[in-house]
Amino acid sequence: MFDTFLKFVKSEQTGGILLIFCTAISLLITNSSWGGQYLSFWEINLGMSLHHWINDGLMAVFFLLVGLEIKRELVGGVLSSVSSAAMPVMAAIGGMLFPALLFLSFNYNQPSVSGWGIPMATDIAFALGMLSLLGNRVPVALKVFLVAVAVVDDLGAILVIALFYSHGFSWMWFGAAMATLLLLIILNRSGSHKLLYFLIPGVLLWFFILQSGIHATIAGVLLALTIPIDKDETKSMLHHIEHAINKPVALFIMPIFALANTGIVLEGDLMASLTSPVSYGILAGLIIGKPVGILFFTWLSVKTGWSSLPNGVTWPMIAGAAMLGGIGFTMSIFISTLAFDVVAFTTMSKISILAGSATCAILGLTFLKFTFSQFKPEKSL
Repeated sequence: MFDTFLKFVKSEQTGGILLIFCTAISLLITNSSWGGQYLSFWEINLGMSLHHWINDGLMAVFFLLVGLEIKRELVGGVLSSVSSAAMPVMAAIGGMLFPALLFLSFNYNQPSVSGWGIPMATDIAFALGMLSLLGNRVPVALKVFLVAVAVVDDLGAILVIALFYSHGFSWMWFGAAMATLLLLIILNRSGSHKLLYFLIPGVLLWFFILQSGIHATIAGVLLALTIPIDKDETKSMLHHIEHAINKPVALFIMPIFALANTGIVLEGDLMASLTSPVSYGILAGLIIGKPVGILFFTWLSVKTGWSSLPNGVTWPMIAGAAMLGGIGFTMSIFISTLAFDVVAFTTMSKISILAGSATCAILGLTFLKFTFSQFKPEKSL
């Protein structure tokens, strides 16, 4: 199980670096003389636009991986017992609640109020990528804490997308999706270990969810939760699928997502884009809400006796990791594409997400670097 965790961390670090590179490339091309052609490319119609195929299709594979990670942690990882799960679950709840409330405070009674879910998310790839820059000074327990918080955070974001950012609901297609999900559950309970038996219903589940009005990426999570898991990783379908799609997601799907969704035209008064209620809400949510929420709810978890700080981890380290938790990027940008019908709001939100995430990365790295200079961890990756 620990080897799986190590592989996951390493792939997320690589993915984070690629995301930064692709974001920079996308911004450069969009704001060059080729910008018009670049943006038009993603709108090529292939039944639906290429942009939608990426966000509704390829991202379903990303959510499949997220779902597999959630199930793995629930079955045999840091979320498998109440005592081990209490701290990251509490931290993640605080890290979702505070940013949403801050956004609402700036956008109450505004047409942009629907963007409240944008600053709730933590990007695992970027957060771990930034933490990896500190090298072997980072205790294993701190990385486990940050991963666990991000996994629970992803689960929360998935629920938010399913409940609040789905449109044009159809009971007929939803019924077909639930019947397919029931079939997958039966296959799981019957002990079936043939991948094809899960793959074909999984594709149908994606199609039915897409047609139902619920965002299609939710199908990836639902499919993941029905995949059989075994303590012996050599026999576990879940571990085989996770291993097979981990690198394609990190090295192909996420970079493509960044290229297709970070084409922001930086024209006019850039500061005006960062001084709107939308921007204030996102910036305050990521830079203030995330760290404060994670740190306060972690303290609350320890204070109530539900959990205790892991060996070798101090409160300043938790504070630094909480700052890195404000790196929203992938999931925040994804939610921003669902939250608004007004293009200007979407553009403002993406600029704010980039600015807020960069600020959290710098603050978190600087704070942790100072913290580690005062403390020598006993064990690291």
